Amino acid sequence: MSELHPRPARQRSWLEVRRRQLRNAPPPVFRAVFSSVAVAAVLGALFLAYDLAVGNGARLPGGDLRTLAGVAFVVAVTGLGTWITYLVVPQPGRPGVRSGWSAALGLFAAVPIAYLALVVLFQVIKPLLVR
Repeated sequence: MSELHPRPARQRSWLEVRRRQLRNAPPPVFRAVFSSVAVAAVLGALFLAYDLAVGNGARLPGGDLRTLAGVAFVVAVTGLGTWITYLVVPQPGRPGVRSGWSAALGLFAAVPIAYLALVVLFQVIKPLLVR
């Protein structure tokens, strides 16, 4: 009886590895990122509309509060992204149990997404709308 010798795995390129990781993302990570992106998209549209209105000379109560709105945007995306992730992602190995692990996963996904959303909104989308 001969032993089976498996073929060695072929080396994948960096791009192949990343593409495979993206296609096979773990459900908790996907849910955490998706919930934060959804919150950032909705609040980002509102923030961009406010910024464009103030930039076009609209007289709004309180004057120009864009800096405060930016801080509120980051805090709201981080808070809501963390909270939604807490609600939709159970702790691994304990189905149905929400814990600090779920909230931490949401926080670690929401913070960078909030800042990436600001970059996309004001460095990519706003220049296209202002032309």
